[in-house]
Amino acid sequence: MAKFVFGMNVSLDGYVDHTAFQPDPALFRHFIDEADKQTGSIYGREIYEIMRYWDEDHADWEPEGAAFAAAWRKQTKWVVSRTLKSVGPNARLIEDDLEGTIRKLKAEHDGEIEIAGPNLARSLTDLNLIDEYRIYLHPVVLGHGKPYFGGPRPPLRLVSHQRFGEDVVRLTYVPA
Repeated sequence: MAKFVFGMNVSLDGYVDHTAFQPDPALFRHFIDEADKQTGSIYGREIYEIMRYWDEDHADWEPEGAAFAAAWRKQTKWVVSRTLKSVGPNARLIEDDLEGTIRKLKAEHDGEIEIAGPNLARSLTDLNLIDEYRIYLHPVVLGHGKPYFGGPRPPLRLVSHQRFGEDVVRLTYVPA
């Protein structure tokens, strides 16, 4: 049975915004390693469209960018959307029966499957389907954006923490 993990970069005031802060080299290396070992990722439409950046090679990439792209491209991606009509390479579209489809994916796969996007995470939290929450806390205050928790915060229990580079701490929680 797969383990569903929701993890994102988060500001001190609880917002996610990919344009507000970038991972330092140590954290980016961690994300490459995570993507490389994951069974796959389930994306909400908005975050999937942002991540499509990694489908195409870019001349200005450092070696780490190419390594992340390779890891991202090889993994299976499931995209939850009612508006998209097609998805890119190695991706499958989930248009309806979110709960049934996600429960089937969880039962049929092993390993870790990333849940990507706060809107999708809210839906899966409401269905009690997320096994672990990873908050990559950055020392930035945004005052706006999408909150990491799109709804009421579920009861959680801290199971670990880890520091990356000078400023980022990963807090790992499981449902209490």
